[in-house]
Amino acid sequence: MSEYDPKKIEAKWQKIWAESGIYKSSEDQDRPKFYVLNEFPYPSGEGLHVGHLKGHIATDIYARMKRMQGYSVLHPMGWDAFGLPAENYAIKHKIHPREAVEQNIARFKSQLNLIGPDYDWSREINTTDPDYYKWTQWIFLQMFKKGLAYESNEPINWCPSCQTGLANEDLENGKCERCGSQVVKKPMRQWVLKITKYADRLLDDLEALNWPEFIKEGQRQWIGKSDGLLFKARVKDLPDGKAGTKIELETFSAHYEACYADTFVVIAPDHALLDDLIKGVEGEKEIRNKVEEINIKRLQDKYKTGELEGVFTGRFLDDPLGNGHLPIWVANFAVTDYGTGVIKCSAHDEQDFAFAKKYNIPIKIVLVPQDQELKKRVENFEVCYSDMKNGILLEPLNLSGKTGAELRDLIAEYVIENKWAKRVTMYRLRDWVFSRQRYWGEPIPLIHCDGKGSPPTGGCGVVAVPESELPVKLPEVKHYEPTGTGESPLADIPEWVNVKCPKCGGKGRRETNTMPQWAGSSWYYLRFVDPHNEGVLVDKKIEKYWAGVDVYVGGAEHVTRHLIYARFWHKFLYDIGAVSTIEPFSKRIGTGLIHASDGRKMSKRWGNVANPDEVIERWGADTFRLYEMFLGPFADSVAWNDEAIIGPRRFLERVWKMVTQNSKRKTQNQSVDLKISKYIRGISSDIENFKFNTAVSKLMILSRELENLVPNTYNLETFLKLLAPFAPHICEELWHQLGHTDSIHIQKWPQVSELTGVEGNVINLRVQINSRIGGSIFVSSDSSEEEVKTVALSSPIIAKRLEGKQVLRVVYKPGIVLNVLTN
Repeated sequence: MSEYDPKKIEAKWQKIWAESGIYKSSEDQDRPKFYVLNEFPYPSGEGLHVGHLKGHIATDIYARMKRMQGYSVLHPMGWDAFGLPAENYAIKHKIHPREAVEQNIARFKSQLNLIGPDYDWSREINTTDPDYYKWTQWIFLQMFKKGLAYESNEPINWCPSCQTGLANEDLENGKCERCGSQVVKKPMRQWVLKITKYADRLLDDLEALNWPEFIKEGQRQWIGKSDGLLFKARVKDLPDGKAGTKIELETFSAHYEACYADTFVVIAPDHALLDDLIKGVEGEKEIRNKVEEINIKRLQDKYKTGELEGVFTGRFLDDPLGNGHLPIWVANFAVTDYGTGVIKCSAHDEQDFAFAKKYNIPIKIVLVPQDQELKKRVENFEVCYSDMKNGILLEPLNLSGKTGAELRDLIAEYVIENKWAKRVTMYRLRDWVFSRQRYWGEPIPLIHCDGKGSPPTGGCGVVAVPESELPVKLPEVKHYEPTGTGESPLADIPEWVNVKCPKCGGKGRRETNTMPQWAGSSWYYLRFVDPHNEGVLVDKKIEKYWAGVDVYVGGAEHVTRHLIYARFWHKFLYDIGAVSTIEPFSKRIGTGLIHASDGRKMSKRWGNVANPDEVIERWGADTFRLYEMFLGPFADSVAWNDEAIIGPRRFLERVWKMVTQNSKRKTQNQSVDLKISKYIRGISSDIENFKFNTAVSKLMILSRELENLVPNTYNLETFLKLLAPFAPHICEELWHQLGHTDSIHIQKWPQVSELTGVEGNVINLRVQINSRIGGSIFVSSDSSEEEVKTVALSSPIIAKRLEGKQVLRVVYKPGIVLNVLTN
């Protein structure tokens, strides 16, 4: 083959790789393992665009290098296929959602295969496969049996047009994604998981993870732990306190130093108690209309930054601290998802201060600055003073005259001793609403027992489906419609719903809510480890071999919910002995977006989508792979440029020409070998740290240097090995043209120690593990500490000896020893 023809080369080698099973993973006990994972996609009808493939290419490059470094690599792929889009499509076209999903999966898989990935397709999974969701149901049952799953009436997003509940991710600016109707809040029977029971562990264990700090901080903010005081008080009808109610409100304060300044209370507009609170008050209709208006504006995200809006409920809170009867207001800044959703407010909070000023709510000062000029302005209500740490307290009188920092604990003890409050820890994280009123989701494996005989005698309550009867499969239907009652379409299938209670044999009804799409994606990485096991979730021996995803690559939009949900499930599975590690993902890498050439998000709506099929048809998969990695830093958002892709294509054409024209030169050229050794270290380090753009740059520079120095076969082979993870097809073809019969992708990754004639620049460095002999590595005498560390931790021998250990610190004495300190 004289000319570079990517179409022929790529089709040829993809077929050979598929038939040979070269990328099939195995539990090779003689080799260290490496598990690299890209988030599995939701197979939508639109197919993949070029931005979707960025993470897939990156993990493919990484996995290929690790395989060549001597690791047994697990690099799998599957489909997250339950959820709203398939259901909406099915309802619209009156077909079963499974049909749409099967078509979409076939489309996605064909697109992924165009880039020549090294996925082990024998481990492919699909969350809608009953053999898969049997184990999703099994995990739920274990949670139910441990008391981590419970029923609750939670307000949900309700579409009055579609007459169904919606998840937050199903909304667009507060409107139904499917029909555009304005969504409202409606209480609905739900199943909920007690994720808050794991909140502290989810926070504490972040510290040991090799994740970017912004992801850790995002999770900390999402969990939102706060220590403070919980106050409880009775609601009054009138400010003079003559008329009381049976309603009690709890308010939470993390900054309670100035609690004697509280003069009013705000409650979230979607709070569950708000309906009872305003029932029967004067102007009830107008208040309800205003509350609905505030909720709609919040859902539509129409409030400007800092804009405050509220309405007085007509009721008051009897403050136990003696501050009188505090008017209760609905406020747009109060949220149900933090604290209790009810907040005592004062002049010493910027937001409270501004709200009080707007609505002429009386306020008082109990905290003043030490600066006398500023103190005057504070006492005249000209500015808000909120420095709890350094401010001087005026009340309570028995503790006045000191700073808030000095009195924080004393104030807490004082109000607790008088039984006005108690210490609590609150979280922004709420228990996970785990129900969807849909058909296309995992059935929740529970039965509601009405009891024996007629009429019912009370029944057994909620009973778990016996594990031997899992999976509880979805009933077969041609198509279906929403019930209109808020219940799942499953509720309209009596032959499926009505069953015997497995406990007493009486009349029972299956749970008709289904699980959210998040369920199947919370543990899928474990099923890849042992995908065909019918007897257990995962075999203990196999799980222990692959335990822990070493590198997990995914989008920035999943750094909170998905990662928190998966960590929660994993910790629960650890608690019941199903897995051997306390965390699922050792290292997390974020994928930056690829925007369209016009700078906007790629969308059919804008007509700016770049189709990978068309790009690969024109330029070839290897060019496409190189271009995506060369666009910019992996974690950054970049813009697609149709014209710039010519650069990587010309580079590959030069590589083709260089190798084919010099394939017969067998003489060693030691000066070229030394030059390559520097690139081995740099490119290896760049791939290890997901700096693919700089790795491609180094490959381009190295190719120019080799061209100028007339390379021999040895140098060409070394260069092709370095390029192979990025451009696997052309490198495989050229490798065979150099006379080899086995694949380049199972060759040994280039190491400095392989080079001859450069002993004076290479040292055999001792590597210790906790000050004991661990092995040795070959590095350049002028290597940086980071380069030496990368080479050492990439060494299969060292990695094998570090299995099960957490690297805490690495100490390097240049040219003498590298000491790896572990737990």
